[in-house]
Amino acid sequence: MKRFEWRWLAISSLLLVAAAVAEERPRYGGTLHVQMRSAPVSLDPMQLARADSASATSLSSLLFDTLVTVDDSGRVQSALAESWQSSRENVEWEFRLRRGVKFSDGSALTAEIAAASLRISNPSWKIRAQDNTLVIEDVGDSELLAELALARNAIVKRDQEIAGTGPFQVAASQPGKILTLAASEDCWQGRPFLDRIEIEMGKNSRDQMNAFNLRKIELAEIAPEQMHRASQEGQGLSSSARMELLALIFAKDPSSVEERQLRQALALSVERGSIRNVLLQGAGEPAGGLLPSLISGYGFVFPTASDLQKARQLRNEVRAVPAWTIGYDASDPLSRVLAERIALNAKDAGLTLRPVTGGEADLRLARIVLASSDPWVALSELLARIGLPPLKSKGGTVQDLFTQEQATLASERVIPLFHLPIAYASAPTLKDFEVHMDGTWGMEHAWLETSRP
Repeated sequence: MKRFEWRWLAISSLLLVAAAVAEERPRYGGTLHVQMRSAPVSLDPMQLARADSASATSLSSLLFDTLVTVDDSGRVQSALAESWQSSRENVEWEFRLRRGVKFSDGSALTAEIAAASLRISNPSWKIRAQDNTLVIEDVGDSELLAELALARNAIVKRDQEIAGTGPFQVAASQPGKILTLAASEDCWQGRPFLDRIEIEMGKNSRDQMNAFNLRKIELAEIAPEQMHRASQEGQGLSSSARMELLALIFAKDPSSVEERQLRQALALSVERGSIRNVLLQGAGEPAGGLLPSLISGYGFVFPTASDLQKARQLRNEVRAVPAWTIGYDASDPLSRVLAERIALNAKDAGLTLRPVTGGEADLRLARIVLASSDPWVALSELLARIGLPPLKSKGGTVQDLFTQEQATLASERVIPLFHLPIAYASAPTLKDFEVHMDGTWGMEHAWLETSRP
């Protein structure tokens, strides 16, 4: 009798283990519900890349593909291009396209379509199609592969409507409000597990967390200052590397030596340490440089400590001190409190900053997501976004990179403040969701444990 009971117990245990394994096995189906703060009205990847939002860039990766990608370890991986080669000095590059790839409208990917797409995003490039090969000439750019991996360089078929080769395609859209994506059944990467993704746009952090706590959505953005609380409350927190730059950007170059001194005084007055501890609740790290140390290797060299005595000394050397306006995004609660705190720090140094939300401002508080983990490409794209002169050259030694970044900071056009992570809260039912290093969604293997209608 006892032998029978032990056998039955062993069989029951095996059945329970098998059921548990089956429960964790990815399954197809279900609709993922997401909310995001950004509200892009165009789905063209060139426009999405300008939104300075990791969520907007995520939309691009769901709908479109690039010739190559760069993984979280910095390695270049094949995508629409299955192989590539370059001549000496990187003057000419050849990319052999993957065969059998189709756009969302059913048409085949060709070298002619890929060339036309890249010409739009890079008007200065010399690009030609040669059978199933794409040839880029006279670039002389050792960072070309990382640049081709940028979202703005996604391959798009632009007819009456845009079409992509990504794992999802547009099922319905109310521009800037709601976007519904459906799985591409014949995607070259394989069909995604999720059937659909429904995205509500233009939702602030409070709206997103209310919807998340009410279980109306399975994925929400987490503001940096809310990360600690979200982690304590077990809200499925996932975050990226510190790839978002928070900085003060002046609208114009300084017009005199005195104005340079005042901008230096402002930079020295900002108490980054206390702002991080109180307003950011410990999130991110103070920044003295444009690039975080994890991609440049030298970010720690730039000072971040405040020096109120030095700031006051610089201010007192200037007779006529103008009042500045500091612009910020009214839809972002964090930007408002940061602008007000920076204005108080400036006041302690004898400077006047008046926070504003509309019209032209003397300087603005900006949050910019770095476009690449490649330091040269990240710096180049950053300068383009904030309207500063381009790099004199791309590629070279770490010392070359440092020299160019140092020259940008010496222009007194930008004051770096913090490097912040990009974070999301995910429901327990959303499985195998990841956040990439750059803050974009990792939906490659994501699936829902229980399907929602």
